[in-house]
Amino acid sequence: MKKIKVQDAVGMTLCHDISKVVPGEFKGTRFKRGHVIRPEDIPELLNLGKEHIFVFEEGAGEIHEDDAAVRIAQAVMGPNLTYEGPREGKTTLKAESKGLFKLNSPLLKEINSIEYVTVTSLPNNYPVEAGDRVAGGRIIPLTIEEEKILELEELCRSQGAVFEVKPYRKLKVGIIISGNEVFKGRIPDKFAPVLDTKLKAYETEIQGRVFCPDDISALDEAVAGFLGREADLIILTGGMSVDPDDLTPGAIKNCGAEIVTHGVPAQPGNMFMLAYKGKTTLIGVPGAAIYHKTTVLDVFLPRIFAGDVITKEEISGMGEGGLCLGCEVCRYPKCYFGR
Repeated sequence: MKKIKVQDAVGMTLCHDISKVVPGEFKGTRFKRGHVIRPEDIPELLNLGKEHIFVFEEGAGEIHEDDAAVRIAQAVMGPNLTYEGPREGKTTLKAESKGLFKLNSPLLKEINSIEYVTVTSLPNNYPVEAGDRVAGGRIIPLTIEEEKILELEELCRSQGAVFEVKPYRKLKVGIIISGNEVFKGRIPDKFAPVLDTKLKAYETEIQGRVFCPDDISALDEAVAGFLGREADLIILTGGMSVDPDDLTPGAIKNCGAEIVTHGVPAQPGNMFMLAYKGKTTLIGVPGAAIYHKTTVLDVFLPRIFAGDVITKEEISGMGEGGLCLGCEVCRYPKCYFGR
């Protein structure tokens, strides 16, 4: 690529887009790549601060930013993603379906260590809708040595795609609500409406809602009933603290489930419990879910519906970013909580 003075460029073909910005009015492409410079274009180019344009030199081993952006997008994207562009040297990846956005963090870091290559995205495990922007790629200069793009492509071939969207599965769900105060009608149940609202975001088959007293045999029977019906997800509410009458963790253990955690380093929802029994996920939801719009439950539900198997190691890392600020207007997941 070589640089030519604008005044000497009449009749030459522009090899890069030139943008124009009018504060508060316009930001976009004024001259497109491929435009043949005309005499009347010279004053406008100078007003845009462009005293030179660039033309390609044959055999230089370089590729244009637009071509590089397309190749970056094609290399990094995995299932349920598409891309748009290039526009102003950038491509944008978008979700093709509703689900959970996933990324290979070490691979993304390795790609961004390639000189002049930049790929940016949403955080890992971010819930998305079809059509949402999830990532973008571009190079810094107008051209780049093709060997750098070949290096990126080889990384993705050998290690897999950087990004994907995991669609949510339809799950058979059983709900167990415990507590003498609700079972005996002393107070109205407040858990069911909360769960109904949160589960509306997913496709479910609700197998039933069982109300149990503070009696371990009743809880054991309810859990066994949903396991017998091959529930994919069993949600138990109430009784999650350390009081003598709080029996829910014991019921989860009694069914023979593998306990991943009882307690998470995140607030609100510290007392959350997660376990697996064969293909069934069991979760114990603490009372914080009644009082706070967003809790740890909102962090785990998308991953459960996406089919993730969550490990203790992952949960141990939730302390960083695990403190919800309780904003007056909750904008979760457009914040750091749970990441």
